[in-house]
Amino acid sequence: MVNPGQELSSIDFESMIGGPLIAVVNAQAQAALSTVNFIKSVGFKAGESDDPEASDTGDPIYVTFKYPKEISPYQPAVPASGDTPATPAVPAQIQEMKLEVPILTMLPIPFIRIEETTIDFNAKITSMVYRKVDTNLKVDASLEAKAGWFFGSAKLKVSTSYQRSTTEGSNVNRTYSLAIHVKAVQDEMPGGMEKVLSILEESMRGQPVSAPAPVVS
Repeated sequence: MVNPGQELSSIDFESMIGGPLIAVVNAQAQAALSTVNFIKSVGFKAGESDDPEASDTGDPIYVTFKYPKEISPYQPAVPASGDTPATPAVPAQIQEMKLEVPILTMLPIPFIRIEETTIDFNAKITSMVYRKVDTNLKVDASLEAKAGWFFGSAKLKVSTSYQRSTTEGSNVNRTYSLAIHVKAVQDEMPGGMEKVLSILEESMRGQPVSAPAPVVS
């Protein structure tokens, strides 16, 4: 008879539980490195150093675009009134501006954190003891007869065999299942990264590209 307690005690729970937890820690580390590589490759230019492992990542990458900006609004003409002379209309003054925005401030930065890990282990052990008895009885009979003028004779042969066999044993069915549930969320931005983005936001530059041009309405 199989003892389920002994069956379960033989399972290496240390590796079964520790293995997924180590994988979760490694996944968290890879997620952090992916965030660092994302910031370096997307937000900053490559450094000028010949050493590929140098920590200097160069200048921030800016997105530059132009847009029209109204310097002064349109002023309509004022007709003469009394001693006040007429004033002609003054067209609006439009100046082309150029704005430079750090691209890192325009993109969502991935900060993935594993919030919860659940390990479910199910074991089903079914033990069955069986005993089988086979009985076999065999009877063979034959009759021989002789006859003459004055007498006759008969001979009967009977043979009997008996066989009995017993088979005993046990069957054990084992079923194991392991389920791992991982819940990952977008983590809050670290304080250092918030400071970097704040500095980059302050570095947004807007400057005129050309002299103001009058717009006639």
